[in-house]
Amino acid sequence: MNVQGTIGILIALILAAGPLWGAAPAAQWAVEPAQRAVELAQQRATPAPRQAQAAPRQAAAANRNTAGPTQSANRNPQSEIRPAAQPVAGPAPVATGRALRRTPIVDVFERTRDAVVSIQATQEVERVLPFGDIFGRGRTQRYQTTAIGSGFFIHPYGYVVTNAHVVAEAAGVKIIFADKTEYDADKVAVDERHDLAVLRVRANRSFPAITLGRSDDLLIGETVIAIGNPLGYDHTVTAGIVSATNRTLEGGENVSYTGLIQTDASINRGNSGGPLLNVLGELIGINTAIRGDAQNIGFAIPVDTLRRLLPEMLSIERIRRMQVGLRLHWRDRTYVTEAYGPAAAAGIEAGDELVGINGTPVRQDLDYYIHLLHRRPADPLTLELVRNGKRYSVRVQPRALPAPDGARLLSEKFGISARPLTEEEAAELRLRGGLVITGVAPGSPAQEAGLVRGHIIAQIGKYFPSDLEDAGKLLENVRRGEKVFFRVWENHPRFVRVLEGYLTAR
Repeated sequence: MNVQGTIGILIALILAAGPLWGAAPAAQWAVEPAQRAVELAQQRATPAPRQAQAAPRQAAAANRNTAGPTQSANRNPQSEIRPAAQPVAGPAPVATGRALRRTPIVDVFERTRDAVVSIQATQEVERVLPFGDIFGRGRTQRYQTTAIGSGFFIHPYGYVVTNAHVVAEAAGVKIIFADKTEYDADKVAVDERHDLAVLRVRANRSFPAITLGRSDDLLIGETVIAIGNPLGYDHTVTAGIVSATNRTLEGGENVSYTGLIQTDASINRGNSGGPLLNVLGELIGINTAIRGDAQNIGFAIPVDTLRRLLPEMLSIERIRRMQVGLRLHWRDRTYVTEAYGPAAAAGIEAGDELVGINGTPVRQDLDYYIHLLHRRPADPLTLELVRNGKRYSVRVQPRALPAPDGARLLSEKFGISARPLTEEEAAELRLRGGLVITGVAPGSPAQEAGLVRGHIIAQIGKYFPSDLEDAGKLLENVRRGEKVFFRVWENHPRFVRVLEGYLTAR
């Protein structure tokens, strides 16, 4: 082929480029030049396989040997243009190559990894299971527990969510970041029925947090991302899909978990309590369990279950002894579902949208609960709301709630006399607080269960009383005949014996 012919083919190649790439209007070329440049760079940087390059050349040579002048003039231009379209291979620009490799999974991991932590605690225990109506009777297990799991911050103020089974029996909990920075954490609430726990890290700093999403609109087959610390490999990211929803998992000891998300994203021991995220980086579930006899069958607690439990787990009436009088519901916005007490007196109505509190935006109901946990009960609140498309502000004065008499309630309902742990006792047991039983009434539910003087009440219900006032807050609404969960420690020189079960209030 002469030089003129070569130039003609190159010109034909340029003119044919539009149809080969796909037709695009001129406006698209104008607004997306960078994208087109990336596509061109990718094509120029991709070498064709040797056999694919050789085949057209061999076919062209055969045509030259067998075809006459008329046949040559009527050749299919694309069959000869295609070899010329393969440039000399070369590496793509570094920035362009990284950009082309970036996926939504990469973006999600980079945005959320700093909010994911490892959770660890170790303790020597002797556990009696079950005690039913009588403490201390039943099968005994003695072992060293090393709680290894994952967790994640849900708020910059240091609130962490994980699984209850990771921390329920731990005397002390450590939060460990990827850079090996460690913080001690307090247990705010543990809900073993739903396998969820809320911890609090106390530090003079804010923490990166993951945004809570929703799980009522999940798509079967949509991409999900799990981040955690399986087998101690911190900040491992795996991806998969939503395999199914509304699964039920039997947990043993008459415990079952319902409404679970099933996923094939790889989950292993140590992933428990870590986040399951959608491609927007929003939390849709809390990884909790796997099928040990199968592969790629993992389960996560839906984020909507966490949302439903948070108002109780972070109750300002229980923790701060203050009443504002709002019940909220979040679905893309935070709505008032009920107004009573001070909120109703201020004119707030069901259906109003809550958008701010004391000048701080409320993006989800969690912001409201945690803001109040860090306010004094006597401080007035300025709430910003929207009703019928119009924004308005109201001033609400919270009502202080009297502290219940914990000593009286323990004695009346269960026949227990108790005192708070001293600082020395708490330090020895690595507890933030607890109650030492000083006496048990004859014939009481506590005596029938085998509780004795010296036992330490570490947990009542979902919570961890640090003093008698805390115990009163937990027991003030317990009615006669109601069963209340207790976790009690029996302290020994080299280990702690854990007794747990239900006492029936009298």
